[in-house]
Amino acid sequence: MESALLGSLISAMATVLGAVPLLFVKTLSEKWKDILIAFTAGIMVSASTFGLMPQALEESGMIPLTIGLLVGILVLDLIERNIPHIDVENRAGISSFDTSSLLVIIALCIHNIPEGLSTGFSYASQNEGLGPMVAISIGAQNMPEGLVLAVFLINSRVSKAKSFLVVFLTGLMEMISAVIGYFAASYIEWMIGYGLAFAAGAMMFIVYKELIPESHGHGYERPSTYSFIAGLLIMVYIS
Repeated sequence: MESALLGSLISAMATVLGAVPLLFVKTLSEKWKDILIAFTAGIMVSASTFGLMPQALEESGMIPLTIGLLVGILVLDLIERNIPHIDVENRAGISSFDTSSLLVIIALCIHNIPEGLSTGFSYASQNEGLGPMVAISIGAQNMPEGLVLAVFLINSRVSKAKSFLVVFLTGLMEMISAVIGYFAASYIEWMIGYGLAFAAGAMMFIVYKELIPESHGHGYERPSTYSFIAGLLIMVYIS
C-alpha cells in the first residue's frame, strides 16, 4: 500500500513539476514542446504494450484484455468529446478568470481520474515492477500537461501562486483516484486484468489521439519521431 501511495503521489505531483519552468521562462518553444510531448508518447506506448497488456493477458486472459482495452478507449473518447480543451493561444489578452476557465479546470480533473485509476490498478497487480512503470509513464505525460495548464491560467491573468495551487489540486485528484483503483482491484481480484487493460486502452488513446498529433503539427516531425523512439527505448530499459 505504501508503495502505491508513493507512486501515485510522484505521478500526480509531476503535474506540478511540469509547471516549474514558468518560474524561469515565460514561454517554451514549439520545437521543444513537440519533442517533450513525443518523448512522453514513446514512454506511454512502451508501458502499454510491454507492461500493461502482457500482464493483463497473463492474469485474466484474452477476453478481459479485449473488454478492458475497449472500455479504456471508449471512456477516454467520451471524456474528450464532452469536456472543453485547453486553448492556450486564444487566452492571450483575456483579462479575467471566467466561467470557461473554470470548466477547463474541472474537465482536467475529470481527465485525471482514469489516469489515476490506471496507476492504482497497476500497483494492485502481481507484477511488482508494473506499478512504478505506469507511474513513471503517466507522470511523464503529466509534466507537459501541467505546463500547458499553468500557461493557460497565467494567460487568464491568474497569479503564478494561484496557478500552481490549481495545478496541484488537479494532480491531487489523480492521486485520490489511484488509491480508489488500488483498493478496488485489491479487494475484487477479477478486476485487476480488466483494470490493467483499461489502463492500456486509456494510455493508447491519449497517445494516438492527443500526443502524436500535437507533436507533429508544427513542422518538427523528424526530431519528434526520434524523441518518441528514445522515450520508448528508455522505458524498455527501465522495465
